[in-house]
Amino acid sequence: MQTHDVIIIGGGAAGLMCAAEATRRGRRVLVLDQADKVAQKIRISGGGRANFTNLHATSANFLSDNPRFCVSALKRYTQHDFIALVEKHGIPYHEKNLGQLFCDGSAQQIIDMLLDEARGTDIQTATWIKDIQKSDDGYTVETNQGTYVAMSLVIATGGPSIPKMGSSSFAYDVARQFGLRVVDPRAGLVPLTFDSEMLSSLEGLSGVSVDITVKLAKAVFKEALLFTHRGLSGPAILQISSYWQPGDTITIDLLPGVDAFQYLKDAKADTPKKDTHTVLSQVLPKSLAGRLTERCECRNRLAETPDKSLRRLADHINLWAVTPNGSEGYRTAEVTVGGVDTRDLSSKTMEANDVPGLHFIGEAVDVTGHLGGFNFQWAWSSGHACGQVV
Repeated sequence: MQTHDVIIIGGGAAGLMCAAEATRRGRRVLVLDQADKVAQKIRISGGGRANFTNLHATSANFLSDNPRFCVSALKRYTQHDFIALVEKHGIPYHEKNLGQLFCDGSAQQIIDMLLDEARGTDIQTATWIKDIQKSDDGYTVETNQGTYVAMSLVIATGGPSIPKMGSSSFAYDVARQFGLRVVDPRAGLVPLTFDSEMLSSLEGLSGVSVDITVKLAKAVFKEALLFTHRGLSGPAILQISSYWQPGDTITIDLLPGVDAFQYLKDAKADTPKKDTHTVLSQVLPKSLAGRLTERCECRNRLAETPDKSLRRLADHINLWAVTPNGSEGYRTAEVTVGGVDTRDLSSKTMEANDVPGLHFIGEAVDVTGHLGGFNFQWAWSSGHACGQVV
């Protein structure tokens, strides 16, 4: 039986950040990970270049049943702190769009940086957890590689998104074991799907992309939409999916900033002999314009199309209300929404309020970022906060 000061289960972004901070403080830290290599999600992120943070990260970029929970950690370790760390290690990076920062080279550079920062940490891979028990001596963790004991236990195993990477609901099981509540998890940053009738009406659009504005209650995103053979994807849809619940209707503006009815009315006055489809193809992809005019029965010349029909077409453009029948689920979800209930955790230390020495960080917690590097920033911030105290 080996004894350490801190055991961290999960060698991902949050776990390695926590390990680096705790080891720097002179703590004897053990990281246990079930994969053959640590940081697998970092390795595949950002198309292999790791969208490691976002210049504009604030608490407003995160979902939680308690939106204020993330404020403390994010303020104490900001995106600028992490950028300074990246620069300290001489890793070239660039801003792609909307403040998203990527490595010029490979995501492996971020992994190597974290491992370098965590030098002195005992990292053990290919390790499965069999049992966890708490006693006066701390936490006893039984694994396929042996039994380990530590006064502090940190759970950094994320949520069940992308199960092919070995992710699971392990963190929630541990939380429940020790009496913590769990906000029902669901897939986030995930493509939305349609029923067969809706898919039939959109036949031939798979692969078509268009910049849109999408709304659901108070959530609004202006980015690209991508039609797929199963429904809708693209950054705007992934963003709104984290807010979407079964039965919800989302509203899509396919031509943001343009009053479609006024555009069509002006075109009717200026070029009455042109087909509606031809005019609409000047501002929307041709195939999408074709589908919309067919669906609204506006196939004729503008002069032959009543204003009432143009209004119906315009509403389909600026106020397209759609009710997805589901999402693609955890299989393709980039994150998990929900998780360990923040009511049971300290926002300063990530420690369970009623279970001394037990901490939860990263995606395991009910804090979920928008698309664009925000979830990594939560991993760095929460991991740093925890690493300062364990």
